Amino acid sequence: MEECLDLFRRQTPTSATVTAPSRLFSGLFPVLLEILEEIFLHLPPDQVVCVCRLVCYQWKEVADSESLWRERCRREGYLLHDGSRTPQDWRLFYFLCKKRRNLLKNPRGEQALNGWQIVENGGDEWAVHGLRVPHPDETVRNNFVTSFEMCKKSQCIDLEKEGYNPSFMDHFQPDIRISDWYAPRTDCGSSYHIRVELLNQSGKPVQIFAPKTIYIEQWTEEKWNQMTHVFKNYGPGVRYICFTHGGKDTLFWKGWYGIRVTDSCVEICPAVDT
Repeated sequence: MEECLDLFRRQTPTSATVTAPSRLFSGLFPVLLEILEEIFLHLPPDQVVCVCRLVCYQWKEVADSESLWRERCRREGYLLHDGSRTPQDWRLFYFLCKKRRNLLKNPRGEQALNGWQIVENGGDEWAVHGLRVPHPDETVRNNFVTSFEMCKKSQCIDLEKEGYNPSFMDHFQPDIRISDWYAPRTDCGSSYHIRVELLNQSGKPVQIFAPKTIYIEQWTEEKWNQMTHVFKNYGPGVRYICFTHGGKDTLFWKGWYGIRVTDSCVEICPAVDT
């Protein structure tokens, strides 16, 4: 890194050498920009945006360039699932990929019910059990189980606390992807409920995903099903995401014969990746 910086310093035009524009633009200036881009690729991305691009016009040009952020995505493994769809803004794509993570706490019940607010706790109440049938993701080991009366639990995500400030959310309105896995028991009927709300600063809904309750009959194959939804073009004002799900059994059997849920997820993600 120091060798690159030294080389850049030696080749940066001084006030005495900038008097020959033909020489500057005939080959020297592009080489300097290539060197500068390579230096920026080795710096923390936040420093490139918040510090380097403020130094001068040339540094800003490199810091804002598509080639810099496209190459940064390539080196760090942020690849497009569909090569025919390219980002409109590679810098935004990079930062959304870098920050992308599940914003829900304890989505698999590995810490019992910690992180969840119990909304309804009917029958023998919520519990956490091991899987009855394998999940498509082999790393999932546990699931939340419901009882013979309605069980619902929720989490409210504060986007600013998670690193997505209001101006970013209002200006870019990145896609918000939700996912949930649910499975019935074969020996008992069950119902599954999910509701996800995008809320403004006052807690009022900006957009809602609330499909009809799913009813599963007794003797249905015991397998995992995935519920997904992507919020797009939801407008300015979104500050919180409220995720609520649950269900119950439909035969009112004592114990935990209701719907099972696990591996729930809420992500802020690049539009081309949803």
